[in-house]
Formats: sequence, structure tokens, C-alpha cells
Amino acid sequence: MSLLVIGTVAFDAIETPFGKTDKILGGAATFISLAASYFTKEINLVSVVGGDFPQENIDMLKKHDINVDGLQIIKDQKTFFWAGKYHNDMNSRDTITTELNVLENFNPIVPDQYQGCEFLMLGNLVPAVQQQVILNLKKRPKLIVLDTMNFWMDIALEDLKKTISMVDVLTINDGEARQLSGEYSLVKGAQKILAMGPKYLIIKKGEHGALLFNKDQVFFAPALPLEDVFDPTGAGDSFAGGFIGYLASTKDISFENMKRALIFGSAMASFSVEKFGTENMIGLTQEQVDTRVQQFIDLVQFDIRLV
Repeated sequence: MSLLVIGTVAFDAIETPFGKTDKILGGAATFISLAASYFTKEINLVSVVGGDFPQENIDMLKKHDINVDGLQIIKDQKTFFWAGKYHNDMNSRDTITTELNVLENFNPIVPDQYQGCEFLMLGNLVPAVQQQVILNLKKRPKLIVLDTMNFWMDIALEDLKKTISMVDVLTINDGEARQLSGEYSLVKGAQKILAMGPKYLIIKKGEHGALLFNKDQVFFAPALPLEDVFDPTGAGDSFAGGFIGYLASTKDISFENMKRALIFGSAMASFSVEKFGTENMIGLTQEQVDTRVQQFIDLVQFDIRLV
């Protein structure tokens, strides 16, 4: 099996300057899996939901060729729920409600048929849980990508550093990179973080694109200028899904191919923010994806001659 995704499948309630929702489908693993599904058809999901999770959402995931055999359903409990309100700049937000529910005691169980995965995407979870997933795999994947957040840097830094040392690619945003490294310069900070163990580091800068580092090279991918940004909640996870989905489809983990994967990830993130929740990530056509990627190519492609 090609791609294993571990993370949350959840409910979100979102308020932005453009509108407000009741409970809608969200969760890191949901966005990652949906975005990846446009590039690879071997996606295996491990997550947990409660008895309140609609069957129609599970059916939708299956229609995207996402294997849900690893989706635990705890019938007498509720699904993880997060509610937040975005400020006018859409880059900052306030958390209104966090209800862990089934996530509080989540123990990711990787089914036997998921063992042997070539690519592993660890969505944002407790670092100790992410470690356990890696240790429970019978064979180390070809590539392990880890996403995390500042919350774990605040309360579980040593566990997080140990998890970071076990992976190949770390994805964080610019504020988190500065916090983790203690450096304001992202270039200096990247080198400090790479010294913690990962071979590659992706620093997401929201509407300003993303940076890809290894010890010797750096690459920048822009974000697509959009007329409307309705909901940035799933942007980072959609980016990660497009990134690892493209790598899984090509089975090429060179720096050069990661540069291409960064563009595909940025394209999927641009779809995500255009509507609330997962709405714009469901049922995209190949033509829509190709057109969006071409827009990125057109954005950065130019001829220059040094005299």
C-alpha cells in the first residue's frame, strides 16, 4: 500500500469575515487524504470518530478511493470538535471551543493490510502518539512526513524533538519555525531544525507561499493570488496532502521532485481556502487540478538574460 495517513477526522465550526458555519467536516487527515486522492489511489486512513459521525462522510471518502478500514468508530462517544473565529487578515484566529471527545484516548491502530506502506503522512497529533505509529510499523516507509504545531512546542517540546529526529520531512509554519529554532531568520532557523534530524524542512508562509530546505539547498514556491479566501482552516493540511500525494504517485523523493511536489501542494491549498471546510476539495476534476497547476507555472515562469 502506497500512502498511509494518520491524523484527525473531525467536525469544525468556523467564522470568518465572509460567513459562518455550523458543524462541518474537517480534520487534518480528512484534508490530507482528499488532497492526496487527486494524485494517488492507494491511500490508507487511520483515525477515530464517534457515533455521531455521518455515514455519508465515510461514503464520500470511499468515493475518493480512500481506504477507511483503519477508521475507528467509537459509537458511544462524540467526534473531535473544534470551533474558531478568524480575524480580518485571515492569518490569525481565536479558538472558541476544543472538544477532544474520542481523540482524548486515541490509539492509532495500523491494520495489517496497511503495513508495508511506502509513504507515511503524520498529521498534527500528540508527538508521543506520532512516535508510536512509527515504532509500530513493521517496515520503515520510504518517506515519513510530519506535521506539528506550536501547541506541542509549548507543552511537549522534548517529545516533539524526539519525534522530529525520527522523520524525513517536517512541515511547520514560519511562526512555529521561529519558535522551534529560536531564530528570527528562517534561513538560520531552518539549519538549526535540520540539525534535529529531518532531511528536509518545509516552512509554510500562508498567503506568501512556502520554503523547502535541505542542508545545502532552498526552494521557494509562491501562493496563488486569489480573489476570495473564505476559510484557511484546511490549507496547511491540503498542502501536505498534495505534496505527499504527488511524491507517492511518482515514487521519487529527490530534492528536484520535492520542488515539483511543493507546487502541487500549493495548488491543492489554493482550492481548499476558496470555500468553507472540505467543500471545495470534493469532486474536483483532473482538468481543474491541471489548470490550477498551470496557473502556478505561469505565475513564476519567465525568461531572463544576463548581459
